[in-house]
Amino acid sequence: MKTKEKLRIAMLGHKRIPSREGGVEIVVSELATGMVSLGHSVTCYNRKGHHVSGEEFDGERFAEYNGVKIKEVFTVQKGGLAAMTSSVFAALKAAFGRYDVVHFHAEGPCAMLWLPKLFGKRCIATIHGLDHQRAKWGRFASRYIRFGEKCAVKFADEIIVLSENVRRYFKETYNRETVFIPNGVNPAQKKEAKEIAAKFNLSKDDYILFLGRLVPEKGLERLIEAYKNVKTDKKLVIAGGSSDTAEFESKLRAASADNPNIIFTGFVQGRLLEELFSNAYFYVLPSDVEGMPLSLLEAMSYGNFCLTSDIPECASVIGKYGCVFDRSKHDDLAEKMQNLCDNPETVSAFRQNSAAYICGRYNWNDVVLKTLELYGCKNDVQAKEELNESSAHK
Repeated sequence: MKTKEKLRIAMLGHKRIPSREGGVEIVVSELATGMVSLGHSVTCYNRKGHHVSGEEFDGERFAEYNGVKIKEVFTVQKGGLAAMTSSVFAALKAAFGRYDVVHFHAEGPCAMLWLPKLFGKRCIATIHGLDHQRAKWGRFASRYIRFGEKCAVKFADEIIVLSENVRRYFKETYNRETVFIPNGVNPAQKKEAKEIAAKFNLSKDDYILFLGRLVPEKGLERLIEAYKNVKTDKKLVIAGGSSDTAEFESKLRAASADNPNIIFTGFVQGRLLEELFSNAYFYVLPSDVEGMPLSLLEAMSYGNFCLTSDIPECASVIGKYGCVFDRSKHDDLAEKMQNLCDNPETVSAFRQNSAAYICGRYNWNDVVLKTLELYGCKNDVQAKEELNESSAHK
């Protein structure tokens, strides 16, 4: 008996698993596979349609992934309607399905949380970030997302948040208590610069890396402007695909067209992604809005020094193994980047223990067990031992 009670769990709100289309997809994948390894039954409701960065990135479709049952739901592939329609149909299936727990991910999908709750399901919501603040959404989408937030407050049995900042927001705005369970990260194995050398002419320590979705709230316009004011031979690599933001990506590329040292890789995964993380001089994340940035955790798991904006969701993660810039000061990002380019010994010194720090502090096994405890399972020693053993064989 791995835990004292076997649960039937449904998860929805993500795009699809297995996938790296966003942080939500990674979280759902890690939670679902971890829970299955402890003997629970988990069903994930995937969207139909193409990869958010383009159909050329469509992967194989699975009926099962590492023991997790996969079911696709009807999806309207048009702008912000994909998230809305897929979560509506997933919630309907979850409401009428034989589940003990229905776990909603992200604010927008929580607009349907009341439905499985009406059918007696225990409903959990994970707020991955205050999505209504994200610049890519129009007025209707923002209002719908805010409605989802209010539904979570009213109907969810428990709300999980990924940062203390969001925890305070729910307390101050709604007087609603939430549970802080941060994301996790897996130990990384560094890779030599082979594919990135062949494809982008990149070598170890000759580039600054941003990796994430190309959306306005990531601060990429600020990053490009700052980089142009830095005197360095190091390239700026912007890795990631758009997310309903093709026009914004075109704007970024146009702003960078006069500088051949700014490289856009498009969406990356697999060996290419691992090499980019492994060989960066430092990693930069200039975001205005984050939930808990998995790309930052991953960058540190590869032993990278990280430069981030001063928002609490980033500053609280890096500890002493990185530095922040002041978003209120126009030139501060460029000044911090220049200082790091001019002082490689500083970057090298902080790299030494970055991976051990982040992997010790943010562990997926702990996240799985704490989440199961909210579902109603006991966080017992035997479950932890078996989960650790399962992770060792991944």
